[in-house]
Amino acid sequence: MKIQILADSTCDLSPEYIAQHNIKILPLQVNLNGKDYTDGVDITPDDIFRAVAGGSDLPKTSAVNVEDYHKTFTETLKSCDAILHFAISAEFSSCHANAVAAAKNLPVYCIDSRNLSSGIGLLVAEAVDMIEAGCEDPQAIVDHVRSLIDKVDTSFVIDRLDYLHKGGRCSMVAMLGANVLKLKPCIEVVDGKMIVGRKYRGLYARCLKQYLEDRMHELDTIVGKRIFVTHTGVDPLVVEALKARLRELNHFDEILEVRAGSTISSHCGNNTLGVLFIRK
Repeated sequence: MKIQILADSTCDLSPEYIAQHNIKILPLQVNLNGKDYTDGVDITPDDIFRAVAGGSDLPKTSAVNVEDYHKTFTETLKSCDAILHFAISAEFSSCHANAVAAAKNLPVYCIDSRNLSSGIGLLVAEAVDMIEAGCEDPQAIVDHVRSLIDKVDTSFVIDRLDYLHKGGRCSMVAMLGANVLKLKPCIEVVDGKMIVGRKYRGLYARCLKQYLEDRMHELDTIVGKRIFVTHTGVDPLVVEALKARLRELNHFDEILEVRAGSTISSHCGNNTLGVLFIRK
């Protein structure tokens, strides 16, 4: 049985990984200055950052609609027997609900990742591992992936709060307080929703160093198969220093650096970084 993996563009996997493992991506839409763009096709995060820095309103993002899902599913099924589709958490978007509606009476297995960004990517990678190991039972893959959803550890440290504020995810009082105190909040995904975790203070690079040590504190509870370092354009020297520290730990088989796509970047802004992994 041939199984095809599909994922929304919010999964933030690298183009190289997507091509190597034959993953099909369904892009969300980004509206900037009244014009619609397709995530990963005709707009980049840097386009968004330049526009907002120049005074543009924050872009708006929209889910893949039912019609587009159904068209993609039916076309894809011409060359495979079943589809596994991974969507951003239903708490953040209607993508999953739309995919479920479009998949009715089709051999399409829709998975609500209860996550975002490379937190979805971690689950996709688990499905890839099973398929490439020879598993031909889509339900077995779905069951395995769903057993891991609550174990995915997704968090990011935000350098600036104006994107979250403009997107309705941060109150003005909280933003002003954080700016005055030079706080860099850690945003975590818990039960499919975003919460504010520890608040770091000081220079961003120093905050990221402490954040990494905090996330790696209980290393024996972390699955060592792979870890993502996902960011929206952080200083390469800072990113490399974090990756070097991860290599020093000698715990992870794969350390994957990924640049977040336009949808995720629209909501967190530039200079955001997270380490994402699966706990035991």
